Amino acid sequence: MKELSHYINGEHVKGTSGRFSDVMNPATGEVQARVPLASKHEMDAAIAAAAAAQPAWAATNPQRRARVMMKFGALINEHMEELAELVSREHGKTIPDGRGDVQRGLEVIEVCMGAPHMLKGEFTNDGGPGIDLYSMRQPLGVVAGITPFNFPAMIPLWKMGPALSAGNAMILKPSERCPSTSIRLAELIEEAGLPKGVLQVVNGDKEAVDAILDNDTIAAVGFVGSTPIAQYIYGRACSNGKRAQCFGGAKNHMIIMPDADLDKAADALVGAGFGAAGERCMAISVAVPVGDATADALVERLIPRIEKLKVGPYTAGEDVDYGPVITKQAQERIKALITSGVDQGATLVRDGRDFSLQGYEDGYFVGPTLFDNVTPDMDIYKEEIFGPVLSQVRAKSYDEALKLTMDNPYGNGTAIFTADGDTARDFANRVNVGMVGINFPIPVPLSYHSFGGWKKSAFGDLNQYGPDAFKFYTKTKTVTARWFSGIKEGSQFNFKAMD
Repeated sequence: MKELSHYINGEHVKGTSGRFSDVMNPATGEVQARVPLASKHEMDAAIAAAAAAQPAWAATNPQRRARVMMKFGALINEHMEELAELVSREHGKTIPDGRGDVQRGLEVIEVCMGAPHMLKGEFTNDGGPGIDLYSMRQPLGVVAGITPFNFPAMIPLWKMGPALSAGNAMILKPSERCPSTSIRLAELIEEAGLPKGVLQVVNGDKEAVDAILDNDTIAAVGFVGSTPIAQYIYGRACSNGKRAQCFGGAKNHMIIMPDADLDKAADALVGAGFGAAGERCMAISVAVPVGDATADALVERLIPRIEKLKVGPYTAGEDVDYGPVITKQAQERIKALITSGVDQGATLVRDGRDFSLQGYEDGYFVGPTLFDNVTPDMDIYKEEIFGPVLSQVRAKSYDEALKLTMDNPYGNGTAIFTADGDTARDFANRVNVGMVGINFPIPVPLSYHSFGGWKKSAFGDLNQYGPDAFKFYTKTKTVTARWFSGIKEGSQFNFKAMD
């Protein structure tokens, strides 16, 4: 059995806690490796090593740090296929999805190549008689990133890029379900010139997370995962005096207006609802057609598209649409929620519970599932399913559809499909959701903007990547300087007195 390691001070380090977690192959249900789970002692030692390495890295000028990011980006491109295969092997997503995972992280690294611009301060000349004021952005010190299973490359890159290019050292605790990609990225960034110890990858579970949250050296924590864990980490980090940005769950709605191009809307829903087996915080899980005629026509278009979806392991080739979900427990939970939808009165249009793939009967596959006539009191509406399940909730009017979206406790992403600019503009202005798509189903902003939800989807004032990330990973120091009149005013300096 392959045994994975931590990555500390540029070395692969075996765990000493005696505790391990199995890394599964989601397509077969077989254990493919064991990953060590760090103890508090191991985590504290890694944090101390990062603290020792950070001052020299912070003293490296921003342009030289940016050059490391340039080389890192080139290495990611060079190793794209290797990284995509690593992602797919442990997560189960298709190779094209694996490439997309890496690519979206790489785009943030590309923005970090411009870190000197992001780190500029402000200057006021003659703010008072002979007084100048200026501010500078300085690194926090040692920060931590706690990242989820569903994007093993993208979200670690979202965290490490801005944090490191701003001059911090980082402790990265990836998901114990998909740890290998983070370790490989750590190797590559050191090959690009990052000093050893500035990035430490420490595997672990709640014990490791709590060690991060309680360690006084850690100045800030970034997290992506479920809402209950996001709330827990945010509360504990803040109570210990740390900065925190914690991103949680989602229930993303897509409104389809009667004037929308329904073929394009159906294509968008299939990709956004079933891609990556629905294991995306920006997945569209609720379709809200306005009017029964729109709803009926939309279902007619969705059925043949769903029936053509190819589900299988990533090894089956490039034409696989999506793979298994991450664990047996996730598979069972999704199936139980589908059953609850039937029991609570929703119309099950396509049922994925009995999906089975020859040769992969023990894999964690769920077939594409479509519900119609879902109502807000049903569990399949209230819960984030995080699987290949699309629910259609019919609305009688635009205002009813908008209210449905706004009343939902989550506020990560939303979309509207319409041919009317006034409706689209009204929706974008009024909806209380952090990321909005207009005729665009998954509105993840480009990397020079910032990613972040509202309501129970996010905790903290600043978003991920883009300008907000550099604000989060730095602190502002403001200097007020006065220089008194000197030689230019005719004052004399007695050089002989110094002899």
